[in-house]
Amino acid sequence: MDIPSFPATTPDLTDECSTRDVAQMLGMAVRSVQLMVDRGELQAWKTPGGHRRISRRSVEAWLAQRQGSPRPQGVRGPGRAKPGAGPSGWAAAARPGVLLIEDSRHFQNLVSLLVRQHFPEVELHLADDGITGLAMAGRLQPRVLLVDILLPGIDGATLINGLRSSPAFEGSRLIVVTSLSGDELQPYAFALEGLPVIHKPRLALELPGLLGAALGLAVEAADAA
Repeated sequence: MDIPSFPATTPDLTDECSTRDVAQMLGMAVRSVQLMVDRGELQAWKTPGGHRRISRRSVEAWLAQRQGSPRPQGVRGPGRAKPGAGPSGWAAAARPGVLLIEDSRHFQNLVSLLVRQHFPEVELHLADDGITGLAMAGRLQPRVLLVDILLPGIDGATLINGLRSSPAFEGSRLIVVTSLSGDELQPYAFALEGLPVIHKPRLALELPGLLGAALGLAVEAADAA
């Protein structure tokens, strides 16, 4: 999508953000923010000097839109820190135990149930797509990420590969969840080497043990919740 040289109405100066500013706010790569602009997800224009500027209000609206959908009980969705918490108005939230990046509401509910049953002390955060997941991972720096392979926005394999190569996530553990098996996984082998992979039909059997090991927590009995 071509960005117009000037906005239809000149925004307040306080509403202007550079691409790098927005990338820092959302915990994303600059290129990811540029793609969001190209898809029309963020409002942007170019200054007379040719510099790209993005509306802060459109960033806030993008975050608010991802807060609006109902969540499984006990699960946090994307959040925005209070204004003034940092130089850009955003601040890192308290670190969650687990971030689930999964677009299926059925499996969101299942993972939420398993976490409540076996790890009641853990706070589960949820992202519905790869772009939101990348933003939340950057802000929250979770101890464990549960990532589906087939995701809207950024596919899970590309997201996983990016997380594994980033020094910012050296302290995070990754667990892959997928409905794919056998030859279907071969195109994603570049990102999955050495990672635990749970096939979705076996989530209830395998997730508690793998998640407990990644978190360094004992697995509580299911009837203890």
